[in-house]
Amino acid sequence: MTVTFNHIIIVSADRDTAADFYRDLFELDEGPAWGPFRNLLLDGGTGALLQFASPPVDEIQPQHLALLVDDDLFDRAMDRLRERGLEFWADPQMTKPGETNSGHGGRGVYLRDPSGHFLEFLTAPYL
Repeated sequence: MTVTFNHIIIVSADRDTAADFYRDLFELDEGPAWGPFRNLLLDGGTGALLQFASPPVDEIQPQHLALLVDDDLFDRAMDRLRERGLEFWADPQMTKPGETNSGHGGRGVYLRDPSGHFLEFLTAPYL
């Protein structure tokens, strides 16, 4: 059996705010919730999940999450970022505000989610 991605837990001070952000930005469907998790289904029929939880921690350590999207969803997500006045950058160093990049034969952008995590979404994989 090959290794495939199944889920990632995204820690947030407010799991619902974080989950709503990802759900709305990427047009994701809700999955069944259980325990401390609110779950969003990733496309592709693999059962892969984004799981959101609010554990009792004083400080959330920022993580990096990159999602591959198609061109149409990229355009719609960018429209939502602009409509909401959210900051985004073409580079992970955040030196090119309000721009997208064209690396790896596609387009990409970086931003911070409501929990302070580094979010990247791109239209072409690195490899």
